[in-house]
Amino acid sequence: MTKRQMPDEQIDVEKTANGSEKAGKRRSGRKPGRPKKDGGLKERILDEAELAFAKTGFAGTSTRDIAKQANVNQGLIRYYFESKEQLYKDVFHRRGEELAGRRHVLLDRLLASKPDYTVEDVIRAYLEPQWDLKYSNASGAAFVTLQARIHAEKDEQSLALRREIYDAPVKRYIGALVPLLPHLSREVVSLRMAFLVGTYLFMLNDLGRIEDLSQGKVIDLGKEEMLDNLVLFLAAGLRADSPE
Repeated sequence: MTKRQMPDEQIDVEKTANGSEKAGKRRSGRKPGRPKKDGGLKERILDEAELAFAKTGFAGTSTRDIAKQANVNQGLIRYYFESKEQLYKDVFHRRGEELAGRRHVLLDRLLASKPDYTVEDVIRAYLEPQWDLKYSNASGAAFVTLQARIHAEKDEQSLALRREIYDAPVKRYIGALVPLLPHLSREVVSLRMAFLVGTYLFMLNDLGRIEDLSQGKVIDLGKEEMLDNLVLFLAAGLRADSPE
């Protein structure tokens, strides 16, 4: 299969009146080899890749496995994404950019509508998109797991993805917090924002520590109760005096 050529079994066809098949006509300006419609195949591949990468990581996942789960020809992954590396990037960018964009929107809304906003308001605006994503469906939960994996990795690909997607919104939120914490330098606020990110990723990944540490008395706080408690905890940490 040549580069960007559609696998044979995926060539677009249309039925004639007598039931036979003929090749579909190309639309003007459409690249050779590109199908008229993919029937959601690209999104299906991204969905299955997201689940697979979250479960076994980049190194532990093969395009063969993803193709099998998506019920597509492996050549179709090469057609749409060219490599496993690009598929991995596209998986992360798809939902990561949505998450980052919503954080920008919520902060804009907060700054415009509530000039006397609090530290708690800023933290909640930052966390809410992640909470909504986690509890939206299995794919959303898988992305949260994938996020935690990428934040724990030191390879250049993971570092680049974090910078590309998250640096801009995080720096805006730090900028919104600095005036509320005049006793702290911007450097200390930035450090504590890093603590905030690590804390919420740990808590969202259901590692079972709440149940362990409460001796089984607290098993599942639920979406809103966990968010409420975490906002209060993180706000107190942000407000704490800087160590001497």
